[in-house]
Amino acid sequence: MDGYALRHVPSIGSTSATLMQDALNGAAGPVWLVADEQVDGKGRRGRFWHSPKGNLYASLLLIDPAPAEHVAQLSFVLALALRDAVSQIAEAQGVTGLQIEVKWPNDLMINGKKCAGLLLEGGMKGQSRFVVIGMGVNLSFHPDQSNHPASDFAALGLNTSTAHFFAFLSDAVAQRISQWEGGRNFAQIRADWLAHAYKMGEVMRINANAESYEARLEGVDPTGGLIVDHMGRQRIVTAGEIFNL
Repeated sequence: MDGYALRHVPSIGSTSATLMQDALNGAAGPVWLVADEQVDGKGRRGRFWHSPKGNLYASLLLIDPAPAEHVAQLSFVLALALRDAVSQIAEAQGVTGLQIEVKWPNDLMINGKKCAGLLLEGGMKGQSRFVVIGMGVNLSFHPDQSNHPASDFAALGLNTSTAHFFAFLSDAVAQRISQWEGGRNFAQIRADWLAHAYKMGEVMRINANAESYEARLEGVDPTGGLIVDHMGRQRIVTAGEIFNL
C-alpha cells in the first residue's frame, strides 16, 4: 500500500461523508479512512447502511484519478480488488467451494448472496476532481432484511478480522488501480470483471431511470454501461440496479 495514507477511528458518522468534506477542505490523497463502526452509513440512493462493529467500513479518497469520462470505472476496479482479497484469503485458509462474483454495478456476491457493497461519490475542489469510494464488507454480520439476500464471511467459513482483511484489500486495491492506469487499461479490467460477473447471460429485473423491466444480461460496454437484451433489442444501462426474478 505504498503511497496510500491510512487513518483509523473507532466510530464515525460516515467514512465517505468525512472524506468528502476533507476533500472540499483541500485534503490530499490517496488516503484511506477506516472505522470500527458507522452511525450514519449510507448505501446507494441514500439508503441507510447498517454498520455494526465487526464488519469493515472503509473509504478511499483519490484526487484526479482519471479523466472525468473514466471515473465511474472505479466501481469495476474496486469490485475486482474486493474479489481478489476474498479469493486470496479463501485460498490461504483452504476454504473451497465459494463462488465469488461481482454484480453490476457495485456489489460483491458470494454463493449468490451479497457480502459487500461499493459507493462512488465525488466533486471538485478548484481545478481538481476528487473521488471517494466507500466500502462496507460483511465480515461477521449481515442484515436480515435487505434488497438482496445477504451473508457474511464468517457464515461462509472465512475467518478474518477487519485489520486482517484490510491488509489484503488495500494491497489489492493498489494493484488494481495501477493496472487500470486511469482508464487507459479499462479493457483488461473489463475482461477480468466479466470473467467473474454475477448472472451474466441470465434474465434479471432491471430497475433504471424510473423503468422496471426484465432483460438478459449480455455484457459491459467499453464505458462500463451494462448491455442487456430487452425483447430482442439491445439496450445500454448506465445507472440502475439489477435484481433476481
